[in-house]
Amino acid sequence: MPKAKYAEIYKDLKSKIETGEYEFQELLPSENNLIHIYGCSRNTIRRAVSTLVTDGYVQTMQGKGVRNIFQPTLRTSFTIGGIESFKESAIRNHQTPKTKVLHFAEITADKKISVRTGFPVGSKLYYLQRLHYLDGKALIINHNYFLKSVVTDLTMEIAEDSIYEYLENVLHISIVTSKRIMTVEKMTEIDEKYLELGDCNCLAVVSSQTYNSDGIMFEYTQSRHRPDYFRFQDNATRRFL
Repeated sequence: MPKAKYAEIYKDLKSKIETGEYEFQELLPSENNLIHIYGCSRNTIRRAVSTLVTDGYVQTMQGKGVRNIFQPTLRTSFTIGGIESFKESAIRNHQTPKTKVLHFAEITADKKISVRTGFPVGSKLYYLQRLHYLDGKALIINHNYFLKSVVTDLTMEIAEDSIYEYLENVLHISIVTSKRIMTVEKMTEIDEKYLELGDCNCLAVVSSQTYNSDGIMFEYTQSRHRPDYFRFQDNATRRFL
């Protein structure tokens, strides 16, 4: 399924905000100007802007317009409310990403794997261990499980670039929902071997189950972060009953 027009507009506006083309506290072009710039409907612009609001990039002000409220962080930050690939988050943080595949295998989920991941027993999976570098430092190790019937023809070369780019641009899969749990855990032998942990003996761990537009869980990932380089950010709004 091709990406919706609003998603392309969202991505372009987000890029212009992050790169400073629209400065902090500056008003974005008016709704009518955005309609002219992107050649689309009013509803499409409003949906793109609404997504920027949800992600904490802009704030709408009745009668005034849409103000840029994005400020880059000094430390690497990952999003809670959004779904980003490692490559996308590195670019957003103005860092140079690199991924090395440590292990790549095709497996069948047994009871132990099923309990850990949520995939049914007997599911055919790709299992990967990937080491992520930011600006040359080995800071994150991912244990990825992908459902083979959805993530077809996965290769090491794809895994070392961006699996999400492959899913969206080649397989045309819509990545919709990710359920996450964040914990702090003691380091393992694999963590100690590959990560530059310094004096740290524990890691920030994010476990996620990710679903496509058909409601199928196609990925389980455990992402293990060096804690002093770990920061998750979210944009929260107060809901009134």
